[in-house]
Amino acid sequence: MGKDGNIKQPFGTSVRAWRGRLGISQEELGERAGLHRTYISDVECGMRNVSLESIEKLASALEVSVPSLLTYSRGELPARAALLLEDELVQILFVEDNADDVKLALREFNNAHLTNQIEIVNDGATALEFLFTSGMYAHRQNSGQPLIVLLDLDLPKISGLEVLRQIKAAPRTCKIPVIVMTSPSRGRDIIASKQLEADGHIMKPLNFKNLSAVTPQLRLELALLKSSPVSPFVKRSGLLVIDQSPLS
Repeated sequence: MGKDGNIKQPFGTSVRAWRGRLGISQEELGERAGLHRTYISDVECGMRNVSLESIEKLASALEVSVPSLLTYSRGELPARAALLLEDELVQILFVEDNADDVKLALREFNNAHLTNQIEIVNDGATALEFLFTSGMYAHRQNSGQPLIVLLDLDLPKISGLEVLRQIKAAPRTCKIPVIVMTSPSRGRDIIASKQLEADGHIMKPLNFKNLSAVTPQLRLELALLKSSPVSPFVKRSGLLVIDQSPLS
């Protein structure tokens, strides 16, 4: 229960943590639970009174028991979920509207034991809300920015090129490395994204191999679940590790 006796906020934190463990978007959670995405957003922001029926739907969609979901205290959250809450840190923002491409990439990352926390959004407008902490992501105002953005260019609502332009134009986001994802047939998009100062390009489908090939030029080290020395630049937060050396 929250310090003010309100259980909505800690319950929303629990839902967000378990969703992060699965690596799914609010929209996908809504589809799994038979609830609208805005309802999920309200729940995670602590702005919604949730019925028992909805709690059961959410628990089923999140693949956890109702008691696990109702364990409100951050300190009492099961380890797998609690680790995702450290500093509300999302290390990779994955902007992709093709569900098959998302599933393929997440499967590849899982097989490679990638442990960086990933936030998935499905359109350009939502990506900008996340980065500029507005709309459904207004609750992130005290949270850090992702350490890298993986950006598809063919997006609904707002195009990937426009998202890239806004990221690089704003002082608060211009330093975030943006890796553009596109197909070989869209050479003009690659040229346009270079003009907008994209930090790298990956040919789709996204997988661990082509992501690993481009991150060294950004001096970013992907976090793998293995025993290894921790460099001075590594931020370790439970299972969340990423290396971000200063860019020269």
